Amino acid sequence: MRRSLRFALVAASLVASTAFASPTNPQNGVEYTTLSSPQPVQAVGKKVEVIEFFAYHCPACYALEASMVDWAKKNADKVNFRRIHLPFQGVADPEAHLFLTLEAMGKEAELHPKILNAVHVQRIRLMKDDQIIDWVTKNGVDKAKFMETWNSFGVMTKLRRLGQTATSYQVSGTPTLIVDGKYQTSPGQVAEKLKINDRNQMLQASFQVLDALVAKAAATK
Repeated sequence: MRRSLRFALVAASLVASTAFASPTNPQNGVEYTTLSSPQPVQAVGKKVEVIEFFAYHCPACYALEASMVDWAKKNADKVNFRRIHLPFQGVADPEAHLFLTLEAMGKEAELHPKILNAVHVQRIRLMKDDQIIDWVTKNGVDKAKFMETWNSFGVMTKLRRLGQTATSYQVSGTPTLIVDGKYQTSPGQVAEKLKINDRNQMLQASFQVLDALVAKAAATK
């Protein structure tokens, strides 16, 4: 009897949490989760750091990209937005290696949309070192400078640490958003918890959650 009652109470609490879930008033454990160990942030002053864990080959990241860029521009006065490439292929992940190399060269912002277009529109595979090196040299990047940075101590050190970085942020998939080193959310989580099947509704709800988390973080600064 007690066991049945306990299960009934748990079920009721789950129904209640879903019923009161709202992207404009997100709840911990529903539309977002709080990291067990908050991570240091790079944002200066009262700005709130927002990190997008992504991957060049990730279709969901590509679908999010235009809205994410618009949101980051719109909130540039209060948000420090940056990306981290999740190393799906391990410590020598070629895509993550590409991202870190372009970031070190100051060319990541310039080539980011071109890479996404190449992968998702032109269907060019950039999953191996030789494919990447061939593509960047064909797209205006000096090969000697690229290879120097590609093999540099700084880039290789960051590449080896990416796995631990992902673990620290409790990230295992993309796209995943981290707010102020504390809160984790994703369009997939929002869609699942709010039972959303429409892509546009999912994007709208995801950014409502993101806005609410940024406001929550800003209130503590």
